[in-house]
This record gives sequence, structure tokens and C-alpha cells, in this order.
Amino acid sequence: MISLVKSSAPSSAAQDRRVWLLIAALALAGALFVPASQSAWGVTYDYTLRTVALGGALLGVVSGVLGSFAVLRRESLVGDALSHAALPGVGVAFLIAGRDMGALLIGAGVASWLGVQFVGALTRTTRIKQDTALGIVLTAWFAAGVALLAYIQSIPDASQAGLDHFIFGQAAAMVEDDVRRIAGFGVVALVVVLLFWKEFKLITFDPGFAQANGFRVRFLSALLSTLIVAAIVLGLQVAGVILMVGLLIAPGIAARQWTHRLDQMLVLAAVFGAFSGGVGAVISGVESDIPTGPMIIVVAALLVALSIGFAPGRGLVWARLKARRDREQLSQARRSERISGA
Repeated sequence: MISLVKSSAPSSAAQDRRVWLLIAALALAGALFVPASQSAWGVTYDYTLRTVALGGALLGVVSGVLGSFAVLRRESLVGDALSHAALPGVGVAFLIAGRDMGALLIGAGVASWLGVQFVGALTRTTRIKQDTALGIVLTAWFAAGVALLAYIQSIPDASQAGLDHFIFGQAAAMVEDDVRRIAGFGVVALVVVLLFWKEFKLITFDPGFAQANGFRVRFLSALLSTLIVAAIVLGLQVAGVILMVGLLIAPGIAARQWTHRLDQMLVLAAVFGAFSGGVGAVISGVESDIPTGPMIIVVAALLVALSIGFAPGRGLVWARLKARRDREQLSQARRSERISGA
């Protein structure tokens, strides 16, 4: 098993137990959240709420797994650029095919993919660094999308109403077909990750070594980017182009604090993502004035904060306790030396 940090030792049995206990605890908390919300808040799990919660949870699983690779490859900003780059594709697809959700998602995916290619072309053919190229794509594509949507809104056609929901998301509009679409893509994405498990690990931690051993690094990177683009496109209706990057990277960041092993990190990220999507949807269902997409990201951000603060080994609280224990041991050793010297 490849460690997340090349120089770190394999995880101890105690750490493995902590990780799996955390996964079990989160799964149990998610299962108990439904009856607790019914009794404490009087939540009614009607068709709409069940659909939104299930769709949000499934999207959280897919985003958590794929986003973990983006976090480890230090490409979190790529996800941000890709989500913003999807907006002009939505506008162009509407002008061509009207308010057809399938066409809108295809347009968003094509625009995001073109954004990826443009970033790659800039970094390969010029002296522009990747972060600068991503900034160019993020601002230019998003500005073009906003301008295009403004033009569409001026057209005297009632069918374009609500098209701007792709900016911030409108999870309440999800239907069963959307959930099936997310579930189907999730199965495909997980199968691809399992089939290319060894290859994805190599290009994540040591692409130079992978290239030297004959692996097609550019193809594998493009495959991984394609999966991330598809996840972003499917998440536009839930979180929108602005907030989707949060659901993509937050579960991976939270999971990274708990383990040094890639397999455990992906499982944890999937659980964190599912918890964020499901619980965020239910909370927004209780308070109808709170939009679902932002609430999902708030829950994910809280999980990140708790993980950074309290995760054993890497958390801030754990580090302070360890530093305090080290100071006490050093002080005790010095006292022992003075006593023995006397």
C-alpha cells in the first residue's frame, strides 16, 4: 500500500482502528439522524426531501472520492476553475437546444473540458504557470457565462426562467432521473478508480516514476480530469458553479487529517461527502429559507474544521497536547539530571 506521504511509515493498527471506528460512527450518526430529525424537528420526509437528500448524499460520495485525488495532486484550484468554466457551456447549450437538462449538462461538460485543454495549452506553449493559467480560465470563462446568461434572460422566452440557478444551484428541483444519473455515474466512476487503482496512485504521488516505467501519464491524467469534470457537471444543479468546488475538495481535506493511507482516505472522503450531502439537504428542508447547496457546503466545512482541530496525530488540539507532553517530559528529564548531578 502506498502511503500518502512517501517518507511516512505504514499506519499502525491503532490508527487503522480509529479510522474504521470513525467511519462506523459517522454511518451510525447518519442513520440516527433521520428518526432524530423526525422526533425533534418534526421533519416530514416527503418525496422532494427524500430525493434531494439521496441525490446530495450520492453526489457527496462521488465528489469525495474523485476530489481526494485532486487534493493529493494539489489541483484543488483546478476543480474551482472547471466548475466556473461550465457556465458558458450552459448558456450555449440553451441557445442551441433550449431548456433540455441533458443538453445543458453536455454543454457544461464540453465547456469545462475545453477549459482543461486551454489551461494545458497555456502551460505547455508559454511561460505562464499553471496557477496563472487557471486564474485566466476561471475569470474569463465565468465572465463569459454571466454575460451569456444575462443576454439569454433578455430574450422574451419564458423557458429560460431559472437558468441562473446553475450559478448557486437549486437542489429542490431534483427529480428521480437526476438521482439515477448521479448514481449511474457514481458506479462508473468507482469502477474506473478500481480498475486503474495502481495507475492513479502512481500518477498522484510520483508521475515521473510512472512515466519512466511506461505508464501513459497524460492519458491517465486526462481520464481522471474527465471524471472530475463529469462530477462537477452533475453537481451544478445541487451546489452551482460557485460552490461545487467545496463539495469536491472538502471531504478529501477532512479525510486527509485522519489517515496516511489512500484507501482509507477515499472511504472516509466518501462517508464525509455522503454525510454532508444528506444532512445538509435535511437541514435546508427544515428551514425552507436556507438553500440546500450552501447548507451542504457549510456541513462539509464544519467536518473540515473538526478534522483539522481534533484528528489524532495531525489535529491542532492533538499537536498541542503532544507538545505539552514533550515539554513535561523534557522538564522531568532535566530535573532528574539535576538530582543525579547533585
